[in-house]
Amino acid sequence: MKRKLLLTALLLLPGAALQAAEIDEATGLIRNPGWELVRIHCGGCHSHATVTGQRADRQTWLGMIRWMQATQNLWQFDAATEARILDYLAENYPPQPNQRRAAIPPALLPQPDARRL
Repeated sequence: MKRKLLLTALLLLPGAALQAAEIDEATGLIRNPGWELVRIHCGGCHSHATVTGQRADRQTWLGMIRWMQATQNLWQFDAATEARILDYLAENYPPQPNQRRAAIPPALLPQPDARRL
């Protein structure tokens, strides 16, 4: 009986939960809400592989954005755009326990040179 209930529950799950995430062939980004913003804003300066190769929580993604804004001439985002980008990154590229190495703590990231600001 338990097997039958489990099988029924699995069959009732939404189709998206049973399928692998769709990957955009041109960028390698996961095609979930917000991916277009990441494609446009992140891909404007560097390879999308730089994004897909990272894993971080929302706060660390924000720290990376702030570092790029302070040191790499990344433009400022309006609040709604930044929130959607962070939602996408945190949801689709979160920290993973089996990653090769731990994420670099924000305190160890290069600090902006006050002379360049």
